[in-house]
Amino acid sequence: MTDPRPPHTPRGPRPPRTPRARTLLAASAALGLLLAGCGSSGDDDPAAVPSAGTDEAGTTTDASTATDGGSAADGGFPVTVDTDGGELTLEERPERIVSLSPAATEILFAIGAGDQVVAADEFSTYPEQAPTTDLSGFEPNVEAVAAYEPDLVVVAYDPGDLVASLDALDIPVLVDAPPVDVESGYDDIAAYGLLTGHVDETADVVAQMRSEMEEAYAAAPQDADVRVYHEVDDTFFAASSNSFIGSVYAELGAENVADEADTDASGYPQLTEEAVVAADPELIVITDEIGYGPEDVAARPGWSEVTAVRNDAIVVVDADIASRWGPRLPQLVQTLADAVAEAAAVPAGR
Repeated sequence: MTDPRPPHTPRGPRPPRTPRARTLLAASAALGLLLAGCGSSGDDDPAAVPSAGTDEAGTTTDASTATDGGSAADGGFPVTVDTDGGELTLEERPERIVSLSPAATEILFAIGAGDQVVAADEFSTYPEQAPTTDLSGFEPNVEAVAAYEPDLVVVAYDPGDLVASLDALDIPVLVDAPPVDVESGYDDIAAYGLLTGHVDETADVVAQMRSEMEEAYAAAPQDADVRVYHEVDDTFFAASSNSFIGSVYAELGAENVADEADTDASGYPQLTEEAVVAADPELIVITDEIGYGPEDVAARPGWSEVTAVRNDAIVVVDADIASRWGPRLPQLVQTLADAVAEAAAVPAGR
């Protein structure tokens, strides 16, 4: 899930979020079905579901946490989840959610919790029925947020003292940073299902996402080894393998030219133009909201001999989908799988 800045704006270096191992305090049968739904279709190998398991003490671990106060089968509460901002407990199902994260807004509507969202930030432009306002997730106004009388506020990160200020008003806050890979993204969706009382709908969403993405991966060449450069903006910030979009390229068997520059594992390192040209990417991916297109990339001085430029392998993707973890991700995976396959099919030396 992205932070609330415009999708084309780089975050700059920051430590990656570590995938969280959370302890399930009490699980219902429906929650077990959710976890099963998050597993790979047709795969009975327990290793295929890294987010669930049982330790030697018999404690179940998973990406989502439910307290023993309620049943996930009927959206029972209280519910507790371990989040990037610490442990969060909701005593009752939230009915007035304010989302300051575009990715969170998409997820909430996808799992059936849209009617519980009373306000969303200025960049929450999808789906159409999202209650988009002028609220800012980048520079939030605590008084403006509190005016909606929320019983849950969702943010991608804590800008300044937002969380502390809302805590002082006794308003629960879910801090949910962008996932570092696809698997931890599924864990996050599971947490939203628990917190909003939509466990079954969430299981369906995750199962559908997995099915569509696995289909796209299966159709991609297994040994493509295509050098890819995913450009975030014209100052050469790029997505490395330490970002969720980078994990998609890795799954497609591509070689990410930004990895060498990502020395602090931020997920979005800034390269030099010389480094990009020297890496000679075979596929260049840009988004549709950066103010320039493939012809502008191709016209850069010194880029005419870059393989992707020579082979007309510069692909434009939807900026919102590429920068936000969410239920539309399979669309992006299919586009990238097709692009990698086409780049791999070009004869060497062309």
